[in-house]
Amino acid sequence: MPAWLKFFDAYTIRARVFPAIIAAIPALAMLVLLVSWTGLALSSGIATVGLVVILYMFSDFARSRGRKIEPLIYELQGGKPSVTMMRRADTTFDNDSKDRYRAFLAGKLGGAAPTTAEEEQNQVVADAFYEQAGAWLRENTRDTKKFSILFNENVIYGYRRNLLGLKWVALGLNLAVVLICTGLLWRNGPINIEDAFTGRVVVVLVVAAIHAFYIVTVVNQDSVITAARTYARQLILSTETFIAGTRPPGRQERRDVDLSEPNATGRRD
Repeated sequence: MPAWLKFFDAYTIRARVFPAIIAAIPALAMLVLLVSWTGLALSSGIATVGLVVILYMFSDFARSRGRKIEPLIYELQGGKPSVTMMRRADTTFDNDSKDRYRAFLAGKLGGAAPTTAEEEQNQVVADAFYEQAGAWLRENTRDTKKFSILFNENVIYGYRRNLLGLKWVALGLNLAVVLICTGLLWRNGPINIEDAFTGRVVVVLVVAAIHAFYIVTVVNQDSVITAARTYARQLILSTETFIAGTRPPGRQERRDVDLSEPNATGRRD
């Protein structure tokens, strides 16, 4: 692992730094291929510190852009998935499983879970309980080794959300790079493939084309919604681990529940 990566935790690297780097790939390619680095006499220490600072700034920007679009993602799903999946009208989990989850989480929260009648009369109050339950689960599943599957789903959601938040920034940078490279080719005169500089510019344009295709076709709301729902299901299923831990000795404790295994609904993904 490069030394500079040690300054970041696994979630920050995969869910924040990577989206920021992907969004800026054409610009980075242009800097690497077209800027002369021979005149720069920076020490390795200064270069490392500078790189860490820049990546921290990029990762924080990626996070802020992702958080900005999160309300829209929730709105498209009818609410936060970890809340809506606990509603009695939702069919992601069977009612018996959700009743067990409600009872367990109510005990941890020190209150009563909403009854069917109460939920029908006031969904807002019921959702407030489900929101608190989700917050309790998130706070108590921070052990990334014990809840590795949940952590990985959270990383995937964070990565997709933050990259979607950067989508138009990425396309704007892409367009700027294409315009700059086109201007350089025009200023350099007739295109000569054998010319080293022209070849580097063409490589940057190819990278920009591939990058634009990926951003336009792959980075979209549907992919984020899918990741959000997958993470929410795994978060709710983590209740099984806590319930198993309260059973009498002699019963095997269930760790993290893999979505590829039969879940509480008896279905497979």
